[in-house]
Amino acid sequence: MGSSRWKVAAAAFLVVVGSLLPVDGDEHEHTYTDKEEVVLWMNTVGPYHNRQETYKYFSLPFCAGSKKTISHYHETLGEALQGVELEFSGLDIKFKEEVMQTTYCEIELDKAKRDAFVYAIKNHYWYQMYIDDLPIWGIVGEADENGEDHYLWTYKKLEIGFNGNRIVDVNLTSEGKVKLVPNTRIAMSYSVKWKKSDVKFEDRFDKYLDPSFFQHRIHWFSIFNSFMMVIFLVGLVSMILMRTLRKDYARYSKEEEMDDMDRDLGDEYGWKQVHGDVFRPSSHPLIFSSLIGSGCQIFSVSLIVIIVAIVEDLYTERGSMLSTAIFVYAATSPVNGYFGGSLYAKQGGRRWIKQMFIGAFMIPAMVCGTAFFINFIAIYYHASRAIPFGTMVAVCCICFFVILPLNLVGTILGRNLSGQPNFPCRVNAVPRPIPEKKWFMEPAVIVCLGGILPFGSIFIEMYFIFTSFWAYKIYYVYGFMMLVLVILCIVTVCVTIVCTYFLLNAEDYRWQWTSFLSAASTAVYVYMYSFYYYFFKTKMYGLFQTSFYFGYMAVFSTALGIMCGAVGYMGTSAFVRKIYTNVKID
Repeated sequence: MGSSRWKVAAAAFLVVVGSLLPVDGDEHEHTYTDKEEVVLWMNTVGPYHNRQETYKYFSLPFCAGSKKTISHYHETLGEALQGVELEFSGLDIKFKEEVMQTTYCEIELDKAKRDAFVYAIKNHYWYQMYIDDLPIWGIVGEADENGEDHYLWTYKKLEIGFNGNRIVDVNLTSEGKVKLVPNTRIAMSYSVKWKKSDVKFEDRFDKYLDPSFFQHRIHWFSIFNSFMMVIFLVGLVSMILMRTLRKDYARYSKEEEMDDMDRDLGDEYGWKQVHGDVFRPSSHPLIFSSLIGSGCQIFSVSLIVIIVAIVEDLYTERGSMLSTAIFVYAATSPVNGYFGGSLYAKQGGRRWIKQMFIGAFMIPAMVCGTAFFINFIAIYYHASRAIPFGTMVAVCCICFFVILPLNLVGTILGRNLSGQPNFPCRVNAVPRPIPEKKWFMEPAVIVCLGGILPFGSIFIEMYFIFTSFWAYKIYYVYGFMMLVLVILCIVTVCVTIVCTYFLLNAEDYRWQWTSFLSAASTAVYVYMYSFYYYFFKTKMYGLFQTSFYFGYMAVFSTALGIMCGAVGYMGTSAFVRKIYTNVKID
């Protein structure tokens, strides 16, 4: 009985890993011989203004061609999660073989079918197809000026460009406008024309990119502006802190030369006074260490995926970006365990197994919980975004058989290699009372203000990222994204160091959560910006699209906040350790 369970688990693991790896063979080789079959896949249909609200192509009463046999097709995990629903069109297309206008099926247009087409036309439905992984878009139909009569495009005119034995270009022209009248027959037709092209196979996706949008002057200006902000902040932090710390060191050295009475009568204030409490464990250390570990993992995933996207051009393959992100997230689980486990051990935590489980499942539970909630709405709408049950099982298998064991390995390594509390100052047995301070030095105020500058360094890039995901743009300038990530990290660390220095100077030693939350508050401003983008930059509507948008924007903002918080805390922790190492404490 036990061996059979292990066989089932092993089989599930192999299925999951196999679904994440790229597959070669059949149409995925992208090479053809003369008169070899070329498959036209019908993907999805949906309203133009709601890009994520998609349905199966044949959910509308379209008809398919008579051809039934097709080549092998493999669906990846990323495609399943993104709602890719490829169905064979039934059209007979062969490499370099032209087809004159040919009727491939007829639609018996009764009242129900006409109402379905009219609804699609009123809501500006578009459909998507694929030939050799090249996307093609077409509109279902159009209405007259008065909106009373509705017309269906019935003729798909395909023009396919080839270079040698490869397909490098596909264009669709919709013709044959037919008025929708109940109880009539509508003939659907197609034609295929082949033409030689000088486009190289490696450059065939260039036509889908929009260099004028992603690389215009506003984009360059935002990068330059953010870069100047980094130089200013780094210079400001270095100048103020170095000068201030030099004065502090000189004052503390002078105080050490005084006798006890003069020292007691002296004006004692500043960050040195909390040396016995500054390395005190944070409140709720289990949650705090899990957040830090998860933030370090998200940063690692972001960095690796951006590098892979720069090298591999992931935007050219359906679902490859999401599949890569899932694979990298699972593979980097030891990073989560190492940093979370070591921090929890340094703070004297004893329930390390519970911390490991929370750290391992914090982000997956948040993402899966949101996805499953939206999945119920997608099922209600019969949308293609509904996640299949098999995909849910695959994701659960990744969590339990890949992420959890690797997180355990990282936790053990972190506890044993860097889990010792080797702080430069002893921690007092009794906490020091925190004195009264001005309102703008309170941690709550610092947290609210801490995310403004990091958000200011990335909000222009947020517009481009939002537009590529929520509109019809393909994001491909990952070099810009890498630069913005570096700028964001530098600005975040500088801001949290300044905030922490002011907090410690006010003799408030609660810097751990303050440094994390002041950096993480960037996510609040990003989520607020998403509201502005939704209402002023898009024409989205409906329960499905609204829940999809704000649900996944909440996930994105939370993950960004956890990453920024972890980066801010790690930089601030190094700063705090450094300044207290250089001070002689009696």
